Amino acid sequence: MPEHKISVLLVDDHSLVRRGFRRLLEDDPEIAVVGEASDGREAVEMVAELHPAVVVMDFALPSMNGAIATRMILKSAPETIVLMLSMHSEPTYVRTCLEAGARGYLLKNALDLELAEAVKQVAGGAIVLDPRLEKLTKSDDETRPALTTRELEVLQLIVHGKSSKDIAAILGISANTIAVHRANLMQTLGIHNTAELVVYAIRNGLASIS
Repeated sequence: MPEHKISVLLVDDHSLVRRGFRRLLEDDPEIAVVGEASDGREAVEMVAELHPAVVVMDFALPSMNGAIATRMILKSAPETIVLMLSMHSEPTYVRTCLEAGARGYLLKNALDLELAEAVKQVAGGAIVLDPRLEKLTKSDDETRPALTTRELEVLQLIVHGKSSKDIAAILGISANTIAVHRANLMQTLGIHNTAELVVYAIRNGLASIS
């Protein structure tokens, strides 16, 4: 048994899914699952507490999606490696996660999912992509407007139907500041109302609807 195991934090909002992935990973003697989180905010807090080598993260999470959580984790713990594990195969979701700093993207529904091997590969410095996704991401050269992490947080909560007052309470900032972020989002993206903003965010993989 190796002296230094690869420590892993599992992030998924379904406990049964986390349990299944924990079993997959703990069957490998080189890996130790040190914690589980059920949403993005909890993941950010647990990384600060547990300092895992690798975070295995779902994209569609309550309150804060996996891409935003990845940005926040890497800002405070740049040595941490994030591996996305998602049901979404759309290139926009993949690109959003890789732009956030994820080192890999695997599909949950892959029949031949080699999760433990993927964890070891990203821990060793490799970038791991599901083979079905590589062609999609390479052929997509479209450039998108850059949004800040805070703007992405606000955008995710708008997609979830939260009002500016609700978002302010969740993020712990003023409603006026939220209004400024909302206006900046619309200006940056060239969008004129909330409905268009929601459609754009989902279509371009910037926010999840779960």
